[in-house]
Amino acid sequence: MQTTEQALTQRKKKWYRTVPDPMVLIFLILLATYALTFVVPAGEYERVEQDGRTRVVPESFTYLPDVDAISPFDIFVAVPRGLNEASLYLFIVFIAGGLFHILQRTGALENAIGVAVNRVGVERRNIIITAGTFIYGFFGVAVGFENNIALVPIAVLIASAIGCSSLVGTTMAVGGIGIGFALSPINPYTVGVAQGIAELPTFSGAWLRTLLVVSSLALLSFYICKWVVKMDFEEPDNAKAMTKSLDEYQLTKQNKMTLAVFILGLAAMLVGVFTQGWYINEIAGMFLLIAIVIGIVNGLTANEIVAQMMEGASRVTAGALVIGLAASIQVILNQAQIIDTIVHGLSGLIQGIPGAMSAIMASVVQGAINLFVPSGSGQALVTMPILIPVADLVGMSRQLMITAFQVGDGLTNLIVPTSGGTLAMLALGRVSYVKWLKAILPFMVLVYVLAWVGLVIGHYVGY
Repeated sequence: MQTTEQALTQRKKKWYRTVPDPMVLIFLILLATYALTFVVPAGEYERVEQDGRTRVVPESFTYLPDVDAISPFDIFVAVPRGLNEASLYLFIVFIAGGLFHILQRTGALENAIGVAVNRVGVERRNIIITAGTFIYGFFGVAVGFENNIALVPIAVLIASAIGCSSLVGTTMAVGGIGIGFALSPINPYTVGVAQGIAELPTFSGAWLRTLLVVSSLALLSFYICKWVVKMDFEEPDNAKAMTKSLDEYQLTKQNKMTLAVFILGLAAMLVGVFTQGWYINEIAGMFLLIAIVIGIVNGLTANEIVAQMMEGASRVTAGALVIGLAASIQVILNQAQIIDTIVHGLSGLIQGIPGAMSAIMASVVQGAINLFVPSGSGQALVTMPILIPVADLVGMSRQLMITAFQVGDGLTNLIVPTSGGTLAMLALGRVSYVKWLKAILPFMVLVYVLAWVGLVIGHYVGY
């Protein structure tokens, strides 16, 4: 009887109060993208090889008259193609899920966090959240975005230790990494590439970006402490949580060996990233090696290591599949050849807008383009050759245009469904895309206002 009443109550809910499953939401976006292909004509810019990079030639845009229309069946074909093209992110999510499942089963990470929080004091929850947000922000500034995917479950455990939900830990980690990466003064993927195109000294103008990243991380910390901790969040089944009271935690010799393997593995990964150009495949390989060594240190047999890895991977399967579905949006856009047309149309919006408003509009345009070109360096290579001359025409400094590009490109990574790195982190934090949007969207309004104030100040001080 109760089940019937619940079903009737569910039917009485207004349509706008019904939250779709993340898969449904992204599939609806895919359908909207397909519809867009009938409205936006195909077009392209000429591209040239320069300094080992493919760059767009400004003023070279032309429409393509002979591009075949995409059939409805191609929508469904785009899904497995998207899964294939997003395989890098899928595999690192599966492997990182397995690694942290083994690490969780050893008890080493939980014990370390329990001891640390007990020493600091759970009553200093806001200090712990703020410190954690800034630490993750530092990783975003210095290490990058996707390179930090595997660190998200640690924040979830920290949140559990201070009596908060997985949503708090995920916001602390994903938000901190995302803000750090978005506004980093030393981001080689966005700032470095864009300044090279604009013929500016590498990482010049760091003072404004530093002020923006520090103030934005402080705003995020405040937002988490005041609002996210109070949000209702239903923990997923088998969610990672602290299992004992804080005063019961202690580190054994085996725990210390396990943590040493984990930290040394992360250090080796960072060395590879900075000196050998490692990316997702190499990082995933290092995670796999760390998982195997941790299993050996804790006396697991080969079969037990495999079983633990498989169990950990199975728990993040739903989140990983969302990544592949989101990647199908890019497949449709590329097949229809409308990305350059969208970039051409949006870049034209900036021309004719005087003063500081042109910097704000540039960030809005870059944010919209980021939905279609989610790669930071890729977007710089596509848009900067077009928008740097626009900056010269409207009287905006090239440095300010790059910062506007950084704000628009970087911040929207936290919400666009085409950002594979963000979806991978959400999968490991076990927070659905829909729940993430409900938590992060109010903050996005605040941080954009803050960033726009920074852009206006930059314009008037001659940045």
